[in-house]
Amino acid sequence: MNAPTMLQLTRHADGHVVEMRLNRPEAMNAINTAFSAEITAATAELAADPSVRAVVITSVHERAFCVGADLKERNTFTDAQMMEHRLVSKQAYRGVLDLPVPAIAAVEGFALGGGMEIALSCDLIVAGEQATVGLPEVSVGVIPGGGGTQLVTRRVGWSRAASMIFTARRMSAAEGKDLGVLDEVVPAGTARDRALELATAIAANSPVGVRNAKKAMRLGMGVDLAAGLEIEDGCWRATAFSGDRAEGVAAFAEKRTPNWPGH
Repeated sequence: MNAPTMLQLTRHADGHVVEMRLNRPEAMNAINTAFSAEITAATAELAADPSVRAVVITSVHERAFCVGADLKERNTFTDAQMMEHRLVSKQAYRGVLDLPVPAIAAVEGFALGGGMEIALSCDLIVAGEQATVGLPEVSVGVIPGGGGTQLVTRRVGWSRAASMIFTARRMSAAEGKDLGVLDEVVPAGTARDRALELATAIAANSPVGVRNAKKAMRLGMGVDLAAGLEIEDGCWRATAFSGDRAEGVAAFAEKRTPNWPGH
């Protein structure tokens, strides 16, 4: 992959875990149009790479995961330019959300607005204990538009999401964990290490199994239980007759570590 300007991509765990570091420190990783386009391109390439088993999103900035949209850029937009930017922005968030492998956000410092929505687009969020999170968009005359209204509500339920979004308040990591917005809170400065530890554990499992488990979970969220069980059955079939299933059973019988074919 060509090295992008505002993203750093590093491989871990024999290349199966990709760390995507947000790298616009001069703006505390505020997301402008160019940054959105890079996120879209990077996530599309990762989604198409069968060797990738997990993605961890981190930041090069010690005090900010991402402070959200670049309001200085937006302040210069005409209405037409705003709509053009909107299309690019939506693709970036969907790129993270639609990754076929588990994605983990490692949050240190501020994760606000669109930065929090990048984290919410991941499957798991690990935060340092000094992190500050929130969706303050209504305080500047907009609403969360990177999936925030939908993803927070699905995570924590209507009333808790309403409290978070309608008040536009910033929350400590402890409050975010209590609310259910964050999955783990760890000592400050260790969120990246913990996220990579989780990603490495995920990458040790069947890549076919993990991808199909995520697919079943995501597709099943928006349907009733009966339809969800049918989705699960289809994903089970796609896994049960895969090379990974055959290797997993053989490795268990032979008491050895599986060598997953990944197909």
